[in-house]
Formats: sequence, structure tokens, C-alpha cells
Amino acid sequence: MAISAMTNPVLNALLDDVVSTVTSVDQTINQLMATKSALLATASRIADDEPFDSVDSREMSQRAVSTEIAAALRLSDRTIESHMGTAARLQECFPATAASFGAGHISQAHVRVIMDAGDQIEDAESRARFEAIVVARAEAESPNRLRPFAAQTAERFRERSFTERHREARERRATWVRGRDDGMGELVIFGPSTIINAMHDRATQLALAVKAENAKAAKESGHASSDVVADDFADERTLNQLRVDLLADLVLTGTPTGHETEDGLLGEIRAHVDITVPMLTLTDLDEIASPAHLEGIGPIDPATARILTGNASGFDRVLTHPVSGMVLGVDRYRPSAEMRRYLRARDRRCRFPGCRLLARLCDDDHTIDHARGGATSLTNLADFCRRHHVTKHQTPWRVRQLGGGVLEWTSPTGRIYVDRPPGVATHVTIDDVVDRMPSEAPF
Repeated sequence: MAISAMTNPVLNALLDDVVSTVTSVDQTINQLMATKSALLATASRIADDEPFDSVDSREMSQRAVSTEIAAALRLSDRTIESHMGTAARLQECFPATAASFGAGHISQAHVRVIMDAGDQIEDAESRARFEAIVVARAEAESPNRLRPFAAQTAERFRERSFTERHREARERRATWVRGRDDGMGELVIFGPSTIINAMHDRATQLALAVKAENAKAAKESGHASSDVVADDFADERTLNQLRVDLLADLVLTGTPTGHETEDGLLGEIRAHVDITVPMLTLTDLDEIASPAHLEGIGPIDPATARILTGNASGFDRVLTHPVSGMVLGVDRYRPSAEMRRYLRARDRRCRFPGCRLLARLCDDDHTIDHARGGATSLTNLADFCRRHHVTKHQTPWRVRQLGGGVLEWTSPTGRIYVDRPPGVATHVTIDDVVDRMPSEAPF
């Protein structure tokens, strides 16, 4: 069957203009992204020249420059430092790719594919030959189609065998967590593909077995007494939902027998999470109750918070302002411990602009150094992760307390950034609080 062309000449001309303009805009965006990359590479070279008198190492110089740019862009300095390193590597090791990127012929996604495949080619001449082949293909293909071709081409120029590289890659096996919206999160596992696929396959088999068992129970219940309802045995969970539930059950309650100690210590280890729960959430069973807060991640639903709180062996109570969420006090009186609990509740994460590392993993830093007469008091303390604690002391970054836990940071070039404590978010009015407030305060 023949397919006719667009019959409306006006719409045909308009579509042609749209395609041409989108193509031109895309090329301009690629050129701008290439310019940004080149500037970050320049920033990396500036850092290599160690422009600050008070910085005595290349690492600290790179950190000082990356934090300067990150604060101006309101991004993580780790991200910017990584981008600076990638941009410098692009200019130095992949000049043909950088040139095509700068001309707008390929996108940042193409650049990532080429660098990912070519990064392990150690010899500069071999890498240049790899580039000559792959860049030409990149200018005519999508990143997804380019990826397998680039990986295959790179293999031809690799000096080390796949077996040797895999053995080394296994040493980098790891897990990490990513927060998602609506009280959800991801647990990412990086490891040998055989093990990862076997884990997924076993979870699938377990899920299918549970489905079959519940379906069998539901069918048999039809022959049981009239008090038994088949729906009581119905399992409406999807295969994906069952995989997650079963893996969680295995990880949280099972003991890894292959690694267990003689004393059975691994079987006694339980997961640890920190949550902040508004008091009214514990007593108000309405669906609109304020969510609790999983430290370092974000909000979690009130029902989960009540379960965790009810099963906790103990918890620290923190009195907060019912509207602003500002921490007002804590329940125990042991000076040093009380100050630490107060700081954890107030700061909740590293207080360097853009950093989110949990406060319980941070250092208690004296804003004015203790060695220089700084007091060990709440007005002179803040939580910094080790990276930014070192940054404060070994680069030109400076910080001072403005009161109420508010910090003012001054960058190496003199820019000012104010970081406010996040506190505890609430979603109630003062009238709601007055109506629900018990006759006697709990503290």
C-alpha cells in the first residue's frame, strides 16, 4: 500500500521550518554545553596552578575552585569537581571528540558514550585511532546506537584481557541508596552480572511460588467452611511488588549463613534508620497527618512512622515550634550529649552550601577554632562532613555564625552564601495546634 506525502503545503512548510529550527537550536545547545565544559576544564587548570597562598596541595586547590563554582551555581561541589575532572580529561585525552562537541555536531550524551568506552585505552595513539572511528559514527547515530559500537571498537584497542579487567572490576562491587519522591527510595547493587542476574532470578522464582501457593489456598478455601472467604487468600501483588517484598524479607530478617561468625553475631544485627516524627502525627490517625522525616532522604508516610516509633527500643524527644519547626529543646540534660543531640536535630545534614550528608555522620565543628578561644557552645558549633570540615580549615573558605543556627559562608573570591538550618517541616496552622494541644505540655 502506498503512503502519500503530507497534502497540505502550508503545514508541510511549517513542519519543515520546525524541523530546521529544532535542529539549529539543538546544535546551538550542544555548542553552549561544549563551551561550559571547556570553561570547567579551564577552571581545573587554574586550580592546578594553585592560585591560593593558603592552600598547600593540588587536591585542596581543586576543592577550593570547585566549591567556588558550585556555590555560585547552587550545586554540589562534589558534582562540580567531578565535572571539572571530566572536562579536563575530555580536552586532554579526547581532542577529536571535544572538537566535534564544540562544533555542535554531537551532544553531551554522545561525549559520555565515547569517553566511557575509550577511558580504558591507555595508549594515546590507540585512543586517537579509536576516536577517529567512533566520532565519525557519533555524528550520524543516536547515543543508544553508538554505545555498543563504541564498546566493540574500544575492545580492539584494549591492552588488557577481559578476564583481567573483570577481576579488577569485582573489587569495586558496592551498594548505594537513592532517594525518590513520595517516601520511596532505590537500593542499587553493583556487582558481577552473573550474581546480580541470579539474585533477580531467585527473587522471581520465590515470587512465582508465593503467587502459586496463595492461588492454591484461595481455590481450596472454596471447599472449606462458609466462614472462610476465598478473597482472604487472594494475592493481588504484581511480580515486581512480590520481588521487592521478598528481598526485603530476606535482607531484614535472614542471616547470611555463608558469612556468619562462630558467635552468631551477624544474626543479631538489625537495620538502623533515623526518623523525626511530629508529636501530633503519633496521635492523629487522619490521612492528612503531617509526614515524618527519614533523615538524609525526605518525608515518609505517617503510618510507617507510627510503626517504627511503636517498635523502637527508645527514642530522643525533640520539642519543636509547632509552626516554624524550629528546634526549641531536648529531653535529657547531659551537657555534651545534649549539645550533640540539639545540633543533629537542628542541622540534620552538613551545613556547607549544597551538601546533604547526614548530620550524625558529620563532625561537630567550632566556627571559631577552639585553639583560638572559640567556646564549645551551640552558638559556635555546626555540623560539617569531613570533606567540608577540611575545606573550611585548609582553603580560603570562611564561615561565621549569624545567630539562630544561620551560617554565612565567604568563598575564596569573596562571594557570600547564607545557609539556614532546615529544621522540621510542618503543615499545620497555629489554630490547629491550639485546638489539638493537650492541657499539659509533654515537656
